[in-house]
Amino acid sequence: MTRDEMMTQLKENVCVVEFEKVNGDKRVMTCTLQESVLPPAKKDEPITQKKVREVNQEVVSVWDTTAEGWRSFRVENVLKFDVEKK
Repeated sequence: MTRDEMMTQLKENVCVVEFEKVNGDKRVMTCTLQESVLPPAKKDEPITQKKVREVNQEVVSVWDTTAEGWRSFRVENVLKFDVEKK
């Protein structure tokens, strides 16, 4: 799955992503980029600001719905990517 395909799914759904962390650990994260789920932007949290900045195409930043915080994963380290079953 490409980064663009992941971004499309994340903007439309809550997804379950299994990936290998940089330290080698495996992690399963339930996450999304749905506007209705994201918290309001805060001035002290740069990731929530809609500023023009260079996008790292190798990394996807998402809202972790379980931890209720911003997290990220590397596209190349994704082992499994699914839309959450309701």
